Amino acid sequence: MKIGITFDLRSWYLDRGFSMDETAEFDKQETVDALENGLIALGFETDPVGNTFQLIEALAAGKRWDMVFNIAEGLYGDGRESVVPAILDQYRIPYVFSGPVIMGVSLNKHLAKLVVAEAGVPVAAGCLITDPDDAFTCTLEYPLFVKPVSEGTGKGITSRSLVYSPAELKPMIEWIVSEFNQPALTEEYLPGREFTVGIVGSGEDAIAIGGMEVITKDNLPYSVEVKENYTECCSYKPLDEDIAAECKAVALGAWKALGAVDAGRVDLKADRNGRICFIEANPLAGLNPVHSDLPILARMYGIEYPQLLGMIMKEALKRAGLQK
Repeated sequence: MKIGITFDLRSWYLDRGFSMDETAEFDKQETVDALENGLIALGFETDPVGNTFQLIEALAAGKRWDMVFNIAEGLYGDGRESVVPAILDQYRIPYVFSGPVIMGVSLNKHLAKLVVAEAGVPVAAGCLITDPDDAFTCTLEYPLFVKPVSEGTGKGITSRSLVYSPAELKPMIEWIVSEFNQPALTEEYLPGREFTVGIVGSGEDAIAIGGMEVITKDNLPYSVEVKENYTECCSYKPLDEDIAAECKAVALGAWKALGAVDAGRVDLKADRNGRICFIEANPLAGLNPVHSDLPILARMYGIEYPQLLGMIMKEALKRAGLQK
């Protein structure tokens, strides 16, 4: 079986003049190599296709695959993670991970919260703000946490994201709207412990394979800088027994509400009363075998990288009707 691999290689974009910030979500060659080698070890024939532009060129040249393993984040717009799945849908080529609608909704943290809250999963109270002057009419209870509505990998989250007054909120909204060209998601701050839970599967067959608590140095927000320097800035530990069941239940509830498939992560945080709340879902979780959260937490529960890939492929093939 031939598996194409779609990905955004950071060096490809850097070589063409894109900035480090623009490419913060993109993968290094070591991630692509690990993924390809893992698939080969599972018995698949692989074809590293590349990004959206390279995929379009390959399809135009007549290339086809039995399935595509998609980890491409996309470059522009709030539908960027949806581009590769949408293209593959038009060619009726099955792929690993969620489709364009789920990718788009999940990337927009406000829309994802609306869907998840409708299913009865706890979320923080919040709203979208595009006009900085609305900081003075916002009725949410301070302190608030402010971030771009459609960014990943902690982009746009800084030490200034936690605000205690309209005077602090207004410049953050101005910066987010100007820097990221999107609304600021403004939420009542969740002061409790932070967790991420790994999910494998779809619908009622989805399972939480495990989770970990994220503990940042000096209580720093889990930003792109912290994630890139995680060995110095934060530590991870498996879920404590007293909180594991609640974390897994909230994560699975959110995953099923969004309709995400195959595998991914759900991020959670406790409110002031200790209740676990949904923050965001990542149906396109990073797969660097050493540095990405999903492989890290999987290892904590005895699931090594090759086994994790095998579990993901099994789910994707079953969903596509290519394997029982």
